[in-house]
Amino acid sequence: QITTVSGNEFLLQSDIDFLILDWFHAIKNAIDRLPKEQRITSRNSEFKLRRSSSIELLNNLDTESKEPKPEHRKSLIFRLNYSASDTNDRNRVKSRLKKFISRRPSLKTLQEKGLIKDQIFGSHLHLVCEHEKSTVPQFVRLCIKAVERRGLDVDGIYRVSGNLATIQKLRFVVNQEEKLNLDDSQWEDIHVVTGALKMFFRELPEPLFPYCFFEQFVEAIKIQDNATRIKSIRSLVKKLPRPNYDTMKILFEHLQKIAAKESVNLMSTQSLGIVFGPTLLRPEKETGNMAVHMLYQNQIVELMLSEYSKIFSSEED
Repeated sequence: QITTVSGNEFLLQSDIDFLILDWFHAIKNAIDRLPKEQRITSRNSEFKLRRSSSIELLNNLDTESKEPKPEHRKSLIFRLNYSASDTNDRNRVKSRLKKFISRRPSLKTLQEKGLIKDQIFGSHLHLVCEHEKSTVPQFVRLCIKAVERRGLDVDGIYRVSGNLATIQKLRFVVNQEEKLNLDDSQWEDIHVVTGALKMFFRELPEPLFPYCFFEQFVEAIKIQDNATRIKSIRSLVKKLPRPNYDTMKILFEHLQKIAAKESVNLMSTQSLGIVFGPTLLRPEKETGNMAVHMLYQNQIVELMLSEYSKIFSSEED
């Protein structure tokens, strides 16, 4: 994301590393070609835009106006800010702006009036479920139904990426509208639906496997005896918060159906583990053991798919 001095924002996205690198070098070279004085001004302005809130900018107006200004701007700044006859007017405007800003309605008020809707993507799982009065997000259910209707036999389902622009469009629609029809022709590419579902889980502020459970699941998957390992994983799953457990259960049941069609879609439990491992569980703080963690993440998902009936069984041991 690039923010210019004038306040314009540009978002460049790509999954291709060398393309991103080309963009970076092109932007850097363009900045380097600017006159040195302009580059310094740009950096200073960018810092102020990023660090200052509306009220802070008003409070700092007098202080900032004392800083040296380029020669060609002095007359304009003098007319706008330094005219003695306008001092009282400027103070009055500042005061009114401060009052206006301080009286802005809260986010909660805007949400209650329907002016700002609750976001689905990027919200905590329990908040989405509370808002929908459910324990599994409706969007998750809709995606699973769509995939099971027309995607079980698709080669590389969940591994193949959909068009990122269309996925982002679907994300926007989900966040803005209450009703969603995934059978609409604009979502006909099933990889867009699977991509959006993976994005939903990836953007959860806390993953489906909560941070406080991560190390416990890793320790459980390290157990050598298979029966003990399954029992340990099952015990941890049962301790999860209700929205996490119910969402996990319906997701893994769905992924098990995908794996059952491996001969057609070429997606084994191991393949699904590689796709969903880092998406569903990750440590709160990344350490130097990232590669090791990724291996365990994949193995945990793979085991839970292979032993789904034992892990999610309602029967007591």
